[in-house]
Amino acid sequence: MSELLNNGEAKKEKLKDMLKKLQEGVDEDAIKEEFKDVLRSISPLEIPLIEQELVAEGISPKEIARMCDIHVEIFRESVRGAENEIKELPSGHPLRTLYEENIEIMKDAEALNLYASSLTRLKGEKRENVLATLKNIVKGLKLIGRTHYNREEMIDFPYLERRGLNAVPAVLWRKHDEIRSEISRLLREIERKNYEEVVKLSQDLANRLIDMVFRENNILYPTLKVLLGEGEFKAIREVDDEIGYYKVHPGNEWNSDAPQIMPYEVKDELTAEQLMNLPQHLLDEMKEKMGGIDKIKADKSELIREGDVKIEHGYMLPEEISTMLATVPVDITFIDSQDRVRFFSGGSRIFTRTESILGRPVQKCHPPKSVHIVNKILQAFKNGERDKAEFWINMGPRKIFIRYYAVRKNGEYLGTVEVTQDITEMKNIEGEKRLLDWR
Repeated sequence: MSELLNNGEAKKEKLKDMLKKLQEGVDEDAIKEEFKDVLRSISPLEIPLIEQELVAEGISPKEIARMCDIHVEIFRESVRGAENEIKELPSGHPLRTLYEENIEIMKDAEALNLYASSLTRLKGEKRENVLATLKNIVKGLKLIGRTHYNREEMIDFPYLERRGLNAVPAVLWRKHDEIRSEISRLLREIERKNYEEVVKLSQDLANRLIDMVFRENNILYPTLKVLLGEGEFKAIREVDDEIGYYKVHPGNEWNSDAPQIMPYEVKDELTAEQLMNLPQHLLDEMKEKMGGIDKIKADKSELIREGDVKIEHGYMLPEEISTMLATVPVDITFIDSQDRVRFFSGGSRIFTRTESILGRPVQKCHPPKSVHIVNKILQAFKNGERDKAEFWINMGPRKIFIRYYAVRKNGEYLGTVEVTQDITEMKNIEGEKRLLDWR
């Protein structure tokens, strides 16, 4: 066996032979052990290519699909350690959730590859049915970017960046975006029924998804486990729900009495023990991208400055708040629960406001002929009958959009905010202009 495992082509042939045996009805348990011996020395990216060769050799997609569960087990084995990690972590722990989502992602990558491979051999209605199934699979894959990857980018990566480990988040985020882009591209080719391109892109996407699972399970998650304590994982668990999950519903078995630690509260340098326990993949990447672990510099910047005002989701200086509101291209006016004007934004306004209106009943800021409408709107907001009122008017060649929103917290009416915006240019917007298009 050792000679076999030193030869890449021989390993592929051995896997193909075992898959054929499974298809022919050989006992699964006996074959699984042989699989494990080979898979410990083979890249998980090669498995889909082997399946494609089986399709080309005449084994029907239906027969290959029957082996799907075995293939998934193969994938799990190829991303070594994941099963043990899951068993060690209680339900609801953020790391367990990430590992469990990756199992679902591997299943979907497997299904994507199998259905795409079958397109090359099918014709007519059968091919149309497979294409429709493939389209549903790919549309579902979009959720990976919006949940699994998004949580890592927005919630987990900041904890690594604060410790100076910037290379891994940057690399993974770039690869996440490549996968997102490929999913969108594949959907377009499916719509065009460009079968040859659909097969090619599907197989490439399946490989990318599997490669990402391998990187996350062997680099990202072990690194998080070494560096993060209970307080940090507790903070992650609290905000994970806000983004959502990929085909996994975390339980509530795990909890911690430790105080939550947000990324901006992390100020410690990496210890020698932590560095020693980091995965070798990460150490190799740091050496390649950063020149070695001695180049790591933790981010010790303070979030809260002298004079900052604590608002619900952050801290800002009073002049930052007022200048920000004066800068955004909307006029904002706030009326409290007693119908009195409490605030208006500065800057270049569509409708002029002066400080003389502060504390004034809003009814007295409108012409007498429209006061009864103002009262109707406010009463509907206070009663909970309505949440907004919208109007639009012409001012010469300009189109002005005026909106009133009921401001509530936990169901309690706090007041009304008026937002006025010139939407003349916005009405002519077509297509897309993305961040990367900026000049």
